[in-house]
Amino acid sequence: MNQRKVGSMYEQAVGYYLEQQGYEILEYNYRCRMGEIDLVAQDGEYLVFCEVKYRRSYRAGSPLEAVDQCKQKKIWKVAQHYLMMHRLTDIPCRFDVIGIEDGKIIVIKNAFEG
Repeated sequence: MNQRKVGSMYEQAVGYYLEQQGYEILEYNYRCRMGEIDLVAQDGEYLVFCEVKYRRSYRAGSPLEAVDQCKQKKIWKVAQHYLMMHRLTDIPCRFDVIGIEDGKIIVIKNAFEG
């Protein structure tokens, strides 16, 4: 299976998991010219931009460590585009990072600031 299919499979699994936690998934793989956000969801009053990371092994580090400042900046720019395109103002937003480690889903809510 190629990396894109593997990534998509894990994003779907995370989406299902988040729905079980009370999130409403609004969109998978939101794309614009600046990049992509894996999941856009609603969690209570928050619009949540989610980055999903999976690692087959720890040789490249923890999946949660993969969302460095450069990646955070890219996610933030795509989130700004999403808000502008959907004409959303005055809505509280947050950025969650979800890692899949040893088959376990780990959610870091409000993992970084925009």
